Amino acid sequence: MINVAEIKNGLVIDHIHAGTGWKVFKWLGLDNVKFSCVLIINAVSHKTGTKDIIKIDNIINIDYSVLGFIDSNITVSVIQDSKVVRKIKMELPEKVENVIQCKNPRCITTTEHYVPQQFRLVDKEKKQYRCIYCDAMYTAGNVGVE
Repeated sequence: MINVAEIKNGLVIDHIHAGTGWKVFKWLGLDNVKFSCVLIINAVSHKTGTKDIIKIDNIINIDYSVLGFIDSNITVSVIQDSKVVRKIKMELPEKVENVIQCKNPRCITTTEHYVPQQFRLVDKEKKQYRCIYCDAMYTAGNVGVE
């Protein structure tokens, strides 16, 4: 078993779908920080078999809607004085802006770069989003985050 020092003041991003942790790690910019953080890949999970975990020894600002879009099963624990003071459960956001890029070559966002990339949730069960300009469909978790 791997032993990671306890977090005194920071965040623990838990229940990340196995194999998705690196995407979250990069999106948060943790590969370029000056404080301690760790990415644990394929940790044992009693619910799903395996999961990824990120431990951050610092409080950082996170756009929870993007985390929910990447993986709605994620839980963020806020740690202060080595104790969990708050748990935040992610959910699929109703709208995402400038998170994914529309791949439709005829979409206005492809030619007019000042137009924001906006997608609305159209099917919560299937985790499907639709571009508000051209109606192109995307499934959360199956697309790369910009």
